[in-house]
Amino acid sequence: MQYTGTANFSHDHPEKIGVLVTNLGTPDAPTTSALRRYLAEFLWDPRVVEVPRPIWWMILHGIILRIRPSRSAKAYSGVWQPEGSPLLIHTANQAEGIRKELQGKYGNNLLVAFAMRYGNPGIGQVLDELQSQGVRKLLVLPLYPQYSASTSASTFDAIAKDFTKRRWLPDLRFISHYPDYPPYIEAMAEHIQAHWKAHGRNQKLILSYHGVPLKYLTKGDPYHCECHKTSRLLAERLGLSSDDYMTTFQSRFGREEWLQPYTDETLKSLPEKGVKSIDVFCPGFSSDCLETVEEIDEENREYFEEAGGESFSYIPALNATSGHIRALSQLIEENLQGWQIPKNSPEELSARVERAQAQKNAQYAGRDL
Repeated sequence: MQYTGTANFSHDHPEKIGVLVTNLGTPDAPTTSALRRYLAEFLWDPRVVEVPRPIWWMILHGIILRIRPSRSAKAYSGVWQPEGSPLLIHTANQAEGIRKELQGKYGNNLLVAFAMRYGNPGIGQVLDELQSQGVRKLLVLPLYPQYSASTSASTFDAIAKDFTKRRWLPDLRFISHYPDYPPYIEAMAEHIQAHWKAHGRNQKLILSYHGVPLKYLTKGDPYHCECHKTSRLLAERLGLSSDDYMTTFQSRFGREEWLQPYTDETLKSLPEKGVKSIDVFCPGFSSDCLETVEEIDEENREYFEEAGGESFSYIPALNATSGHIRALSQLIEENLQGWQIPKNSPEELSARVERAQAQKNAQYAGRDL
């Protein structure tokens, strides 16, 4: 095997700590061809679709990748910005916000970068860049507050697979989830309260999370429980009763049963139960994306209004709001405990080179005798 990443190492290269923020991913463009590439990578991940590979290959390439890319491209084109997809824009802004927050305390010896599990910038590419900049200790934060094998574990898989190709591995810390982290709960509560202050509060708060197949829960995935825990803690912080909010699950596809209640079916049924006005917030989405902007604020808004709903208010994701950046930065800082930030003074780097040269001279001394 050809290992990568250390051939050009120099002893006077500064050593640094790296923070890698990751999110799910995005196509490179709102086109059918770009969506086909993206969906082929995303849906082939065995963590995402737990179906035997030969059967799933035929379904994926014989049906899904022939039909879904054009539909998804049309949806993406409706939310695409000049800088790219909403998810890419918000994740980049979050990484930059975290960088400013942390480097204000730790200086340039702590680097912050972001990568996507699927699509670009890819995890391998960004790890190359971090290693070339001298990162010898790496903290990874997937922006999935609630753990699922299909998200957090898949990100770990990608990093572990990349590490098999590297000769020199960094020390690694991995934050797998933070569903009950108090600053995260507080950031959401303040964000929702600010929305209510500016726009008024509706009858019921719908907390919608991305769904997963029910069988993942029965196999031991804690995602369902962690979503409900986040909802409970957030409702307690907001002073809500059990009648004031609901936890639902969105974005299902295929014919098998997923976590319930389904967001779309719930919104269709609420008006006939007397709930004519709702606020919708998505605690599991750290960034607005297709599933919030198009699926919730457009498609599900339409379901609710067609069923007789009178007022629908989507509360945006936390994105790069100051409260969110503070919460994520604090989470990172707590997980950096025990790692000393390198100083990399000119004197230290010079002494390191001298020691290395002395060792090299001793290694080769007498070889020509």
